[in-house]
Amino acid sequence: MRRQDRNSLSATRRGFLAASAATPFIASAPAAPAGTPGDAHDSIARDLQRYIGFGNKQSGGLGDEACGAWLEAELEAIGFQTQRQSFSAPWFTPETSEIIIGDARAHLWPQPIVQTTPPDGLTAPAVRVDGNGRSDRPLAGAIALVDLAHARWSSMFWPGVAGPVRAAFDQGALACVIITNGPSGKIIALNTDGRAPLYDRPIALMAPDDAAPFLAAAQASQPVSLTITGQGGRRPAFNLVGALDRGRGRWLVVSTPRSGWFTCAGERGGGIAAWLHMARWASRHAPDFDLSFVCNSGHEYQYLGAEELLHNVAPPPGETAFWLHLGANLAARDWHSGVGARRPLPGTDSQRYLVVSPHLVPAAADEFAGLSGLEAPYSSEELSAGELTNVIEAGYAPVAGIFGVHQFHHVADDDARCVSAAAVSETTLAFRRLLQRALS
Repeated sequence: MRRQDRNSLSATRRGFLAASAATPFIASAPAAPAGTPGDAHDSIARDLQRYIGFGNKQSGGLGDEACGAWLEAELEAIGFQTQRQSFSAPWFTPETSEIIIGDARAHLWPQPIVQTTPPDGLTAPAVRVDGNGRSDRPLAGAIALVDLAHARWSSMFWPGVAGPVRAAFDQGALACVIITNGPSGKIIALNTDGRAPLYDRPIALMAPDDAAPFLAAAQASQPVSLTITGQGGRRPAFNLVGALDRGRGRWLVVSTPRSGWFTCAGERGGGIAAWLHMARWASRHAPDFDLSFVCNSGHEYQYLGAEELLHNVAPPPGETAFWLHLGANLAARDWHSGVGARRPLPGTDSQRYLVVSPHLVPAAADEFAGLSGLEAPYSSEELSAGELTNVIEAGYAPVAGIFGVHQFHHVADDDARCVSAAAVSETTLAFRRLLQRALS
């Protein structure tokens, strides 16, 4: 589809919302559920573990490719016609990625699209840059230690990251090492542009747990040595599109990303398991709709895959009855961390957000009552984030979507400890009930 200007998109959204409020989508909702809640829990638990088992999910890597092939086979098994939409994504395999002062050495995460140092590294004075972009020493010819505020970080484009990094480079820093202060104490990988580097100088990420000796060096105006070397380039990745075209002319679209920086158990596992459940349910219990189930790669590169899909593959807004987007942190665990050892809890992290078209807010509040973070849904005219924003701005409505940032979001330790199959099942069934109400 062609991208329209923002004014025409707004008009499209208003018109479609008005029509949807006046006319029911189908005469009567399907009465039969897709199996019992116990059946749903068992299949969701299996799918969740299968996703986690693919390991690292960086776009176009082995885990991402294997996961996409598995999902493709699952859709074909229930009657969907599938296609792959290919695009290219960056990759980088580090050889050395570290910062050194004296006996202190810290591993770094090279920030894509990676700009390397010379093979023998860069040695220069360390200068601390605070979260507002301020420093108390000249940055020209220095290595900037960008000491972010404490937050659940996610993207290089967030103002709290973009501002101080831009300030450091504008003042002549040779490189930036970003200290990703957050709840885990670990490196938080940051989404970025997938088409071109943001800067022509090296950027790397440091765990706050490792930062103390380097901040001390900055305070004393001591030199540090930064080395980022390795091999990189671009490689193919693919979006998966499954269609069940019944000739109805009204499409139900359900989307979720599958790629990410690490294992992505809490970040992506719940969305993948819910997406598969919805595909199986809708294939049997939404007979009045054509179905389009899309699973994007390229998410960590500022929704690169989603942008490609919206431009070229997705049904047009005027033929789309509903779009459900299952984003990050569908049902990640909460943690105890203030006293004693960090420990996962049975409960769900509340930093997840439910966004729906305005007329669906009361129904969403009803169906998600008691679900932490989701019991207070937002209107899509008030809030959106991630790939859901792309969907809304492209003129699709009505919509529903979920997104969030859990405590190990974009952290290497986002593994099976970070997600509960029971919580994923509970949230998935709430979305299923909301769909049944919205499509009746």
